[in-house]
Amino acid sequence: MPEFGMLAIGAAAGAITAALGGGPVAQVVVFALVSTALIVVVRPVAKRMRAERPELASGVDALKGQRAVVLERVDDHGGRVKIGGEIWSARTLEGDTYEPGSRVDVVEIDGATAIVM
Repeated sequence: MPEFGMLAIGAAAGAITAALGGGPVAQVVVFALVSTALIVVVRPVAKRMRAERPELASGVDALKGQRAVVLERVDDHGGRVKIGGEIWSARTLEGDTYEPGSRVDVVEIDGATAIVM
């Protein structure tokens, strides 16, 4: 799709050549040179920028790394935490115990249970 924009710029350059009195051959040559130059130079830069863009985490993937507040005691058997305004069941990663009011980090989401530490 972006190539059409580059071809449009090449066509505009050909139109400017016609307005300045260039003949049909000059118009085609200017169109071809400008379009080719833009595609050769701009396209690789645009591809690189698209590849370097970080992916947006959504759903449960967005919860990993979030801070949570312990609402009910959390141990390796269960408990409750509040993550971003939502209440989740939780259990600890390494068998620790966290009391209500403690702040923990969400390491993973396993089904409907947040694994915290």
